[in-house]
Amino acid sequence: MKLALAYCALFALTSGVADETATGRTPVLVELFTSEGCSSCPPADRLLEQFDTKQPIADADLIVLSEHVDYWNQLGWKDPFSSAQFSERQRDYARSFGGEVYTPEMVVDGGMGFVGSDEGDARKAVHEAVRVQKTPIRVGVQKADGKVKIALHMDRAPAGTVYLALAHDSTKSQVTRGENSGRGLTHVAVVYSLEKLAKIDKKDEAFDREIAITPHAGETTRIVAFVEKQDLGRVVAVGQARL
Repeated sequence: MKLALAYCALFALTSGVADETATGRTPVLVELFTSEGCSSCPPADRLLEQFDTKQPIADADLIVLSEHVDYWNQLGWKDPFSSAQFSERQRDYARSFGGEVYTPEMVVDGGMGFVGSDEGDARKAVHEAVRVQKTPIRVGVQKADGKVKIALHMDRAPAGTVYLALAHDSTKSQVTRGENSGRGLTHVAVVYSLEKLAKIDKKDEAFDREIAITPHAGETTRIVAFVEKQDLGRVVAVGQARL
């Protein structure tokens, strides 16, 4: 699930730049912990897709990630997108929130968790998140000679841990076993790599980082960068681009 990341000085972007954070809306990170083995999860998957494609909440730029957990895999269907890393991340959130681990669970800006198919709770959490000041991350992408470079920039970086997520733009599965047997499922922003890039100790200084990646060939990859206050906590900066 992890990709090797190469780090070096910030490069000058001259072409092929993708930057989707300058929308005039407040970026809000929406994570969905889900599983193809869970019959309660497809409605949450659809809600995440709706948030992603329709952007229905005024003043919010919803940046979504679908993280498939692996603890349903032994119950008849092995989710091809699942990872123990995402199960552990969800458990860390549960400890932080003082709650339980369940699917589907939606987490907004690292600070609020609730049943992932509950649109009312989701909208309430996003409205609350919009009111919290957040640092935009500029995500630049350059493709040359079969290689891809990503440049991250923040004018005034907040203290915290910097993460980089790579995700399939969309996926489809035909489930043949388990609780969703016989169903065709679709997902958006399915994470296949989530890495810690750096820790920022001194806030309000500029942050620049260049990363060389090898994305999955022949498909659109979403690139999401975000900063959490600590290793896991409130999201204080976020941005995205597509490759």
